[in-house]
Amino acid sequence: MWLMQNDVHSTPSLAEAARWQARDLAVLWHPCTQMREHPNTLPLVPIAHGEGAWLTGMDGRRYLDAVSSWWTNIHGHAEPRIAEAIARQARSLEQVILAGFSHEPAIELAERLLAIAPRQPDRAPLAKVFYADNGSAGVEVALKMAFHWFLNAGEPRRTRFVALENGYHGETLGALSVGDIPLYRRTYAPLLSECLFAPTPDAYLAVDGEDAEARALAAADLLATMFDRYPGEICAVIVEPLLQCAGGMRMYHPAYLRRVRELCDAHGAFFIADEIATGFGRTGTLFACEQAGVQPDFMCVSKGLTGGFLPLAAVLTTQSVYDGFLDDSRERAFLHSHSYTGNPLACAAALASLDIFERDEVISHNQATSRLMQEHAASIAQLPHIADARQLGMVCAFELTRDGDKSMPFDPALRIGLRAYRAALERGVILRPLGDTLYWMPPYCVDDAALELLADVTEHAIREAITCV
Repeated sequence: MWLMQNDVHSTPSLAEAARWQARDLAVLWHPCTQMREHPNTLPLVPIAHGEGAWLTGMDGRRYLDAVSSWWTNIHGHAEPRIAEAIARQARSLEQVILAGFSHEPAIELAERLLAIAPRQPDRAPLAKVFYADNGSAGVEVALKMAFHWFLNAGEPRRTRFVALENGYHGETLGALSVGDIPLYRRTYAPLLSECLFAPTPDAYLAVDGEDAEARALAAADLLATMFDRYPGEICAVIVEPLLQCAGGMRMYHPAYLRRVRELCDAHGAFFIADEIATGFGRTGTLFACEQAGVQPDFMCVSKGLTGGFLPLAAVLTTQSVYDGFLDDSRERAFLHSHSYTGNPLACAAALASLDIFERDEVISHNQATSRLMQEHAASIAQLPHIADARQLGMVCAFELTRDGDKSMPFDPALRIGLRAYRAALERGVILRPLGDTLYWMPPYCVDDAALELLADVTEHAIREAITCV
């Protein structure tokens, strides 16, 4: 099938490819990349345009975007309704300072986000929205706001944050402080604030016959001991609900979130839900917290917020948090700011994305698509080097180990994930592994034919990658 997708297009001459690579490497420093690996170990792929679940290279080759361009593009590339909304807004107002000024797109988006946010019975709803520029910045807002609220309330000892082992919340220093992936954290450790890391409820790590729920509850019991160890000192607990994305698409039971909510309430701490990657339908519900029936005190959203068109983040919080900053003193105000806070173009894109959710009944459509993903993933789950195949909504992940044994990961020097990535790319599918974990996180518009291609290419890529073993 991949031949039908790609062979109809001509390939560039070697001279053209060399010129493009030279231009790129002369001026660009690519993110999350060891630049020495370009262009030989990691191929550079110039993209000309996108449509739906597909990207088209400058040479005409098509690539199935199986990772939604870093998990942002949820409705498909060049979605015309979002593009038109941005163009329409650009003809009216492209940017205005949000300090002391306002505009309709920012107001309407805040209203609609609050209307669809998770709600918990007998709990005051999320009531205020603070905008930021990207996911990491949104996490910074939530962390600073939580600490500052307690300072204003006369509790200066509330300085400790609790996060999960194997969690990830971004690359800025505050967000990195509450992350626990050594590859990103270790180098900058001397610059980071101290954080308490609670054992992950990751179902993959279950032992002695534990099921996912038992694993989650056991981890929650260990979290409880942290509150006992630091009475009156914990400011907030921050988690990625149900899915630790950068940590290898590790998944856990909703029971853990319910216990986090209970523990935070019992000890007077805040619960921060990082829904940056999990929000807007990715886990099977609009927000992952819904599956646990819990409402956080802060909810950070970004990535899919604008349908993958423009950078924007929003932090939703309660009226009580907001009221804690109301005072005659500017020092008690929340003075955090970004130049492009609440940018009208980004807000217009987000509003158009929310319209698509309503008009296209995206959540019910995703439920049908996730069943197709499960069917196509079944054959891959049976391959001998798959230690675990797991799924949560529109995310499938495949853990590669030696002989499928969880206790025998591949030697990192073999770079099995990279080998699989290159093998898939050659066949027109973009898989960007997390170590030796391959995953699918396609745009919601992906169809059955594309999923069949994705499964075929993934199986081939795995078989090719392990030929070196």
